[in-house]
Amino acid sequence: MRLLLVEDDDLVGDPLHLGLEQQGCAVDWVRDGISAEHALFAENYEIVILDLNIPNRDGITILKNLRAQDNAVPVIIVSARDSIEDRITALNSGGDDYMIKPFDLNELYARVRVLLRRVHGRSSLSIKRGTVELDPSSHSVKRNNHEVTLTRREFSILHMLMENEGKVLSRSRLETSLYAWNDEVESNTIEVHIHHIRKKLGSHLIRTIRGVGYLVERAG
Repeated sequence: MRLLLVEDDDLVGDPLHLGLEQQGCAVDWVRDGISAEHALFAENYEIVILDLNIPNRDGITILKNLRAQDNAVPVIIVSARDSIEDRITALNSGGDDYMIKPFDLNELYARVRVLLRRVHGRSSLSIKRGTVELDPSSHSVKRNNHEVTLTRREFSILHMLMENEGKVLSRSRLETSLYAWNDEVESNTIEVHIHHIRKKLGSHLIRTIRGVGYLVERAG
């Protein structure tokens, strides 16, 4: 999962950045509003975590500009502003959720999962495909009810494909979701990860659509 973190305070941003990476996310971190808008224009993100009090362009302006461009990426506001009026303004400007600083990181992770579940139209916490079940909340995968150990990036690829079942995702789309700006990407890294996933979960779960990408077929 690729996230954009917009936060100018290192005391807040450092643990957030580290914690989100430990949850298996690829995190791009910017510290001002203009950099945030450039990132949002250049990249496709699954979630944005946005502080309101940032230099050069405030969070409300970023939200309004984002929605004016018909960009529907889910945005979680994290702010020290705790008045009802501030929360209403942020939500009416296009925010999807609002958390008041300081907050518990585990609650933030839970809210990220809720937003993603809503975006993909799922009611259940886990995602099932045949004999394979993936639970984003516990970061676990089972096959035939037996736990299977995946690396962080193997889990992220499988999660992305199962979350988008029925859609062909290109290698570049998977790389975009998997790697942040500063990560080094080898030329065949996606193929290697998918090879390992197939060895652990069966060769029929992920189909290769030659010249296009990879697919987990829709159930039923």
